[in-house]
Amino acid sequence: MFILMVCCLSACAIVGSDYQRPAVRMQEAWQAPHPGNVSDLTKWWATFNDHALDALLEAAQKDNPTLSKALAAIDKARAKRESAGASLFPQVNADASKTWSGDAKHSQQGATRTITGGLDASWELDLFGKNRRNTESAEYLQQAREADWHDARVSLAAEVATAYVDYRASRLKQKYYEEQAASQTKTTELTKISADAGFTAPADARLAEASTASTMDTALAQKAEGDVLVKTLVSLTGLDETELLRILGQGAPELSAPVSFKVTEVPADLLRQRPDIVSAERSLASTNALIGVAEGARYPSFSLGGSISLTGTNGVTTSPWSFGPTLSLPLFDGGKISADIKSAKADYASALATYQQAVRTAVKEVEQALVRLDSSDKRQQEAQKSAEGYRAYFTATEQNWSVGGASILDLETARRSTISAEVKLIELKQARLEYWVALYKAVGGGWKEVDGETK
Repeated sequence: MFILMVCCLSACAIVGSDYQRPAVRMQEAWQAPHPGNVSDLTKWWATFNDHALDALLEAAQKDNPTLSKALAAIDKARAKRESAGASLFPQVNADASKTWSGDAKHSQQGATRTITGGLDASWELDLFGKNRRNTESAEYLQQAREADWHDARVSLAAEVATAYVDYRASRLKQKYYEEQAASQTKTTELTKISADAGFTAPADARLAEASTASTMDTALAQKAEGDVLVKTLVSLTGLDETELLRILGQGAPELSAPVSFKVTEVPADLLRQRPDIVSAERSLASTNALIGVAEGARYPSFSLGGSISLTGTNGVTTSPWSFGPTLSLPLFDGGKISADIKSAKADYASALATYQQAVRTAVKEVEQALVRLDSSDKRQQEAQKSAEGYRAYFTATEQNWSVGGASILDLETARRSTISAEVKLIELKQARLEYWVALYKAVGGGWKEVDGETK
């Protein structure tokens, strides 16, 4: 009857408080300009319509040490949850032995043979739910590690896409500088011929040579930057460099803008769209359960134990057995339990601050990406006009120079202005794509939670 009462108490009592997701104060709508309502962001990189980028991202998702590390963390958390859950069930151990014993000085008496086998069982009844809270904490922690894995996937995709955009922009700038250097080389040759004939000052020829060398130097620097980004992509994707270059050669030569995607009108949607926020919230739930574990140490623990064995000695068999409850009650610990509870509550406060900061950071990142994207759209339009204007000015100056109506200084000044405007336009297109990538990442990168499962 006593055991039945204990079991009933064990089923009902549980230490600590049940977890409730804390309310987070958030604004009702985005303050920065944004495209509109939410849409599915799964495989968002496909909106760039670039097969090379698709191939690089798929390769990175298949083989990356960061993702492997995140998966290992999930496996560890899952094992910890299973270990914690095992404490709720009885533990049974079996043992068996066979020994010979005797007296070395009186060996004529013969050896004594002893055979022993038995079972030991114990079960700590979770009277106040300490073990259940520990299992609950481990389960929440596993969910946090799963969200971390998704966050690693989102971050990896954004990193690969950004490196790819930078590579394309670097090659475009390299090509443009090389074309300008080739044009300047022809100008230098003509200027030198004119100077040798005495029609142009020698200083003009030196200026043309210097301008050509400066442009070629910049082109070489851009080539080196592109080569460095190739090494970055090799590291991120795990691809052989030869295979990577083959894929890059199949990509779009220009910086293509992605198909316009839509952002949620409600910032609170980030709470379920961003895996890093989910991870912080699940970690918070885990620490809440650990407060109950610490408080459980204040209460008595009750366990049932028993054993039965079979012992045979020279043909004489005995079967001893035992069974009985054990009650343990903490009486004095010098304040250790109270300190452990305070520590657990401090951990919860820290986890709560981490969660709140994660939410604020997420909102900030989305707002900043929206502002930068809106600004880059407007700036790109103006930069386009600027590049077209300087291009027309340079063409006119070059024509005047060819007929002697402009000096080499006028020509090179117009060329430098044109190059600056063209490169600025490329950099704005590059920045615009990077802001798109940042926005995709800021709103969760396509990860979402459906019915408790992650996709």
